[in-house]
Amino acid sequence: MDIQILPLTKSDIPQAVECIQTVFADDPFFLYMFDQSTYNPARNAASLSAHFLHGLSINAPIYIAKGTTSIIHDNNAASRILGICWWHPPTPSTTPTPLSTRAQDWLLSLRQLLANIRYTGRGGLHLHRYRQWKELQERTHDKVWDDSRGYYFCNVIAVRAELRGRGVGRRLVEAVTRRADEEGMPCYLESSKGMPNLLIYERLGFETVSEIECVDGKDICTLYCMIRPPAKNDVK
Repeated sequence: MDIQILPLTKSDIPQAVECIQTVFADDPFFLYMFDQSTYNPARNAASLSAHFLHGLSINAPIYIAKGTTSIIHDNNAASRILGICWWHPPTPSTTPTPLSTRAQDWLLSLRQLLANIRYTGRGGLHLHRYRQWKELQERTHDKVWDDSRGYYFCNVIAVRAELRGRGVGRRLVEAVTRRADEEGMPCYLESSKGMPNLLIYERLGFETVSEIECVDGKDICTLYCMIRPPAKNDVK
């Protein structure tokens, strides 16, 4: 199977959403954030789609792994999204948010509001847990983000189970870490799974710098916070 790493396009969004929902079905963070008895996949898909549209509008580095299959339709090989790596671009702490980005932030909020109305709620999202996580995340960023230029933030990485161990995840991550190295910029991610995921990220240059522990009653979700400093280019 030929696998290509490509930037996400608007037409890719439905498949990208399905890929994330499939891969994250048993993810600890997903299970913590959503009430499985009231979870609405369609509402969740609307939210993911809105965020993808927002990302495209602000030129966020979002990459997909596409594999060409043997199925032929009208003499064209069918392709399927096998993985996705979704990043937020660096945001300098000393630079005001551009008006264009603020406008897109407002549009994202409007899309989410309309989805709430359409689906009569947030699709099973534990809103208090979401707010808890965002507050803890902000505190952690204040503590470990010491580069005023900002960080390339790996928001989501998802690779279908049948493709794991074949280097697809590495290629997806390196599509941005190479750019970060060229720019001399650091990268950051949060992983809701321990080993072997942490070991994989360490091989890609990330180091664990902190943990975010979300607790609600007997339910606990730990996020491992990792930073990748820019690679040093030896000058000869």
